[in-house]
Amino acid sequence: LLQEVQPVIMSLLPLKEAVRTSIVSRSWRTLWRFHCNLCFDGPNDPDSDTDDEFAGQDSTKMKRAKFIETVNSVIQQHSGIGVNKFSIRCGLPKEDSHHLDRWISFATSLKAKIIHFDLIIIDWPLEEVHHFPLEALDAQGGSFVQSLFLAAVSIPHSGIRGLTILRRLVLESVQIFGDFPGLLAKCSALEDLEIIDCSGVTNLSIPHKLDKLRHLLIDSSTTDIEVVELHAADLAHFEYKGRVIPIVLHGCSKLEKATIMFVDTKALAHTFTAVPSILPVRILHVQAIISKYAQLQKLPTIPEGMFMNLRHMTLIVEMQMTIMKFFN
Repeated sequence: LLQEVQPVIMSLLPLKEAVRTSIVSRSWRTLWRFHCNLCFDGPNDPDSDTDDEFAGQDSTKMKRAKFIETVNSVIQQHSGIGVNKFSIRCGLPKEDSHHLDRWISFATSLKAKIIHFDLIIIDWPLEEVHHFPLEALDAQGGSFVQSLFLAAVSIPHSGIRGLTILRRLVLESVQIFGDFPGLLAKCSALEDLEIIDCSGVTNLSIPHKLDKLRHLLIDSSTTDIEVVELHAADLAHFEYKGRVIPIVLHGCSKLEKATIMFVDTKALAHTFTAVPSILPVRILHVQAIISKYAQLQKLPTIPEGMFMNLRHMTLIVEMQMTIMKFFN
């Protein structure tokens, strides 16, 4: 009975706790090597326990070196069987690219279904980022990844055949090169798409239908996306944060919830007209910024007949205060 229960217990433990079970008894010693979720969280922020900036940086470097050593040790000892998730959450300088390449190779060679690489370093220039080889995700005898999260990397143009079973794609602070709409067209099973502060894409017009897409989040508050247009018949939840731009969602009759946040101070007048595709929603959250109180008087009324299905609406208007300093 114990032999049957042990793997179940092991699968429920975080990786760190699973490794610790190796000291319990001889029968537990090697069980962690079959753990299906390999999730590693390392240091990202400078050490806050010291006021000395350089001492804090040295401490962070030591922690990062220990983190790299731990990851390499685990993947070297792991059985390589049954890996479901491989996750790295640690800011890595570019000089550590060879370690990252090894970890990516490990995750893709074992065909992990969930791959998560969050490499954001606080106050680190995003020009110095790692290249993530998307082609590695379909070079192992067919597509295998179902969920992909990438942060603070670049994805160069590559002629991949398609991530045909990818259901969730999250890109945060990613430098995108090449034909991104063409890449999305190859993700025919995509249900959840989040694009957050990514550079390299100004025109997000996707001519191909994303028939299974149910959730779309676009945060372009610090980037230059100029237009969004796509066909998504099953889209149920749409979120947008950024400037007022043309947004066209074709055939989204199943859209139930929309969240719109405008970051420019002159967008209030476009509150209800900027995204005509959201008219069928039942739940609407809108947030806008104004620079002077008089703009509230220009808040448009909702024309009769619009938002016929609306059951709940939240409207938040923030006043942007300008602080002026006078010197003698």
